[in-house]
Amino acid sequence: MVQALVDLDENTNRVLNVVKAKFNLKDKAEAIKFVVEEYIEFENEPSLRPEFIAKMDEIKKQKSIKVNDFASRYGLEF
Repeated sequence: MVQALVDLDENTNRVLNVVKAKFNLKDKAEAIKFVVEEYIEFENEPSLRPEFIAKMDEIKKQKSIKVNDFASRYGLEF
């Protein structure tokens, strides 16, 4: 494990305290780790996730319906 001495501004410190309390974490190190993991999950493109690719492959195998005029088929008026 890597240890680091980090300078935090007041707002960041407050946010980490809220995260720590909300998710019942032991210390700010766990709060930082949690925030980073959430960021990674948030930024990870769904198209890169294996479960997304598997889901799209299943959808490709489904029978599709050809629609010539979407509005008339679904009763939409413009």
